[in-house]
Amino acid sequence: MSSDHCVVLSTCPDAASAENIARVLLERQLAACINILPGVKSFYTWKGVCESGEEHLLLIKTLASAYPSIEQAILELHPYELPEIIAVPIAAGLPAYLTWITQNTAAPL
Repeated sequence: MSSDHCVVLSTCPDAASAENIARVLLERQLAACINILPGVKSFYTWKGVCESGEEHLLLIKTLASAYPSIEQAILELHPYELPEIIAVPIAAGLPAYLTWITQNTAAPL
């Protein structure tokens, strides 16, 4: 079991903004790996109106302790007024992979 690691989810309106956020998070060593899933169809309510749109989903593998810094970076870089930023704890995972996440994510200062 692992409570030290998490996956942070965030959607972006286009590939460029998703890739920019991914690169910055990696450059800052806030995550070990980030997947971008294009073509996600999102349905949501925004300011009282039902909306839908194509988005790109970021799956950010990181340390739970890095979450506050990731949240701040996404808020700084994201084009949305209210970006999705959700952390999901990793309950279990391949020990060697979790170690790799730890080794490739800098501990917050």
